Amino acid sequence: MQTKNKEIRLSYRNIYILPTQRGLGFVALITLLLLIAFIYNNNLVYLLSFLLASIFFITILHTVKSLEGLVISKGKSPNVFMGDTAEGLLLIDNSAKQKRYSVELGFDKKNSHPVDLEADTKTLVTLSEKANQRGWFQMTQPVISSAFPFGLFRAWTRLNIKIKVLVYPRPSQQIVALPEDNSSYLEQQGNAQKGQDDFYGLQNYQAGDNIRQIHWRAFAKGQGLYIKQYSGAQNAEICLDYEQTLGADKEQRLSQMCRWVIEADKAGIAYSFKLAGLQIESTQGEAHSKKCLAALALF
Repeated sequence: MQTKNKEIRLSYRNIYILPTQRGLGFVALITLLLLIAFIYNNNLVYLLSFLLASIFFITILHTVKSLEGLVISKGKSPNVFMGDTAEGLLLIDNSAKQKRYSVELGFDKKNSHPVDLEADTKTLVTLSEKANQRGWFQMTQPVISSAFPFGLFRAWTRLNIKIKVLVYPRPSQQIVALPEDNSSYLEQQGNAQKGQDDFYGLQNYQAGDNIRQIHWRAFAKGQGLYIKQYSGAQNAEICLDYEQTLGADKEQRLSQMCRWVIEADKAGIAYSFKLAGLQIESTQGEAHSKKCLAALALF
């Protein structure tokens, strides 16, 4: 097995092979036939025994050849939340002119997934494993194997590939409103700039919106739940601070921060991020949310 540029090329030198249960039964059959041929001195039974034995030994070569020459490289695995299924992506390059049948990839024999590899093509295979820990989750080294063509032998090798997936905290199931923006904070202190912002319309209420801006009169009339929007509130920003979270332990507080990041991102709200000694400046967008979630995962 040769490794170059993070690719693994399978070689017959490092491919292991052993007879399967079916193969051992095949050996027992050949032995029984030889015993019958010896006792009754039957040449036809001898011929059948030698024919089956030749098939048995030739199968060793074909089983090894079903893996020899394959090139495996690691793909980019997507990040997941804790408790979800992590996916490891492997790209298998079959540059040979013949198709490879029933090549199995998995973390163990029970969870292997057979795939047929077309000649001179690359095939993307996804391996799954449950991520039960936050941070960098290293998946078990995968095993590639084959029992082609008759299932008499199983050839395999464990791939020296480290598949790492970044696991974010699980978003909290508890609904907690997003921290209020600076203008709302001043309003709480009695220093609100009331009358300076112009009312410009209504917007559908979303989880995390400031309840002080709910249009209760429209709600009382059965017209739905809306919040009032002011021209000065368009540039409002919030700060997601770990110190403002509530929870029985560290993991619960991180889960709450995770939910805040997701809700702020969905609502299109610009936000800054504070976690212990880390501070990320206020902005918005997918790149910003991924940066914040990565900080939570590695905290």
